[in-house]
Amino acid sequence: MGERQTIQQLLADARAGLNRLEPTAALMAQAAGATLIDTRCGDDRRASGVIRGSVHIPLSVLFWRLDPTSGYHNPSVADPARQVILLCADGYSSSLAAATLRGLGFARATDVIGGFNAWVAAGLPIEPA
Repeated sequence: MGERQTIQQLLADARAGLNRLEPTAALMAQAAGATLIDTRCGDDRRASGVIRGSVHIPLSVLFWRLDPTSGYHNPSVADPARQVILLCADGYSSSLAAATLRGLGFARATDVIGGFNAWVAAGLPIEPA
């Protein structure tokens, strides 16, 4: 086994392969047809709100819902050709997940820089869950 990586190294490697989006760019991509997937837990979504049109898929099942060969996929999001933009609370776990999705064939998978909290800080629209 090779030398142990830190989480910071793993995160940097994941992000190196992504075209990460600022919140405003993610909103524009969503308006142009990209799928915005909110991976936050239900409690966070109820407490903080949601983004209109986003799809809620918890991180724990994300890869199975998107991989069309998993046997547990969601046909409305399991299209590797579609742009998928992941969003977590602060933009860390979404980066790792987007890199994993790229490995599953989602070449346009990426995430939102700063996550949901950056979306709110940018003054972009949210609504109650």
